Amino acid sequence: MPKDIKPKAKHLLIGSTRAGSGKSSTVLGLAKHLQERGIQIGYGKPLGTFVTKDLPESVQTLEADVAFITQTLNLPPACSRPTLLNLDKPTILGRLLGKDTKDYRAELSQYNQNLDGELILVEAPANTAEGALFGLSLHEMSDLLDAPILLVMRFGSLLVIDHVLAAKQRLGDRLLGVVINGIPEDQRENAIEVMQPYLESLGIPVLAMMPENRILRSVSVSELIDQLGATVLCRPENINFDSVMVEELKIGAMDVNSAQIFFRKSYNKAVITGSNRIDLQLAALETSTNCLILTGPPMLSGDVSHRANELGVPVLAVNKDTLTTVEIIEACLGQVRLHEGVKVESICAMMKEYFQFDRLLTILGLEPVLSA
Repeated sequence: MPKDIKPKAKHLLIGSTRAGSGKSSTVLGLAKHLQERGIQIGYGKPLGTFVTKDLPESVQTLEADVAFITQTLNLPPACSRPTLLNLDKPTILGRLLGKDTKDYRAELSQYNQNLDGELILVEAPANTAEGALFGLSLHEMSDLLDAPILLVMRFGSLLVIDHVLAAKQRLGDRLLGVVINGIPEDQRENAIEVMQPYLESLGIPVLAMMPENRILRSVSVSELIDQLGATVLCRPENINFDSVMVEELKIGAMDVNSAQIFFRKSYNKAVITGSNRIDLQLAALETSTNCLILTGPPMLSGDVSHRANELGVPVLAVNKDTLTTVEIIEACLGQVRLHEGVKVESICAMMKEYFQFDRLLTILGLEPVLSA
């Protein structure tokens, strides 16, 4: 091939069977490692869900994870694309009512034209069906881009194998392989010694069996403030809210003696309690608590403020009822949002240890410029 003619880029579609499986994390970990091997990476996510509003105007139209991944990978404009559309309510209603008749299949073909990169990582919708309304389901995108599919699954239990087999039936030869995320330590032996060989015997490459990682399922205090619209009542010195991570949520609504036993069972937690329950606030601070969240009137006692400052625990006030507050926080803990540096480091370290990069490159027919 003449030197002035670029070889055709290969595409890899990263999909899943349900939201929160870890697609964006997998994309980031793959891209960072392959970049280190000298492979030029392109990236896009045609269908988005979350649009960020706190970034410069030049990237305002980017879906939140797209913006973060693009910036983290330091991708030039020629190696990335904004989303084609966001799957929000107005967009869906516009399609259903016939106001939006655009041919998104043609749009997707145009989307990837002139996108630079030796390997283009394309992040798919949340499950195998999502996007079908616009002609952009997982299988349809795979056909349009002539791209194999790496399916990212969250373990849950050994029954995740049913979802893998159903996906294989639906996707056929388009399924390049699977990544199984979030395997608890007490189930890891069965997953590796029984489930993985079974899938391999059916011709389904298992490219990674990733252990459960509490950091990835955590949320920063900074994110909680944003999602809850919270007021900061206590901000200890030298505390960076971006780096203070919450792994669990507990509600303080019992007597103080029961609370002490209850709180000791959890680590790196946020505790929600009433602003008038000073006894519970102090009890929570004597255990592994990373954030206090107070409901009711936004007031903080001097004793709690003093102790929280001593221990470096931020205290927030929310103008929401307890149920709504809990729902918002549990939604945050239920997703692997990438926007904290500690998560990026954790993802990259885990991918380096558990992902079979050489095998992936062999399947794709790619040669790294640099060895691992």
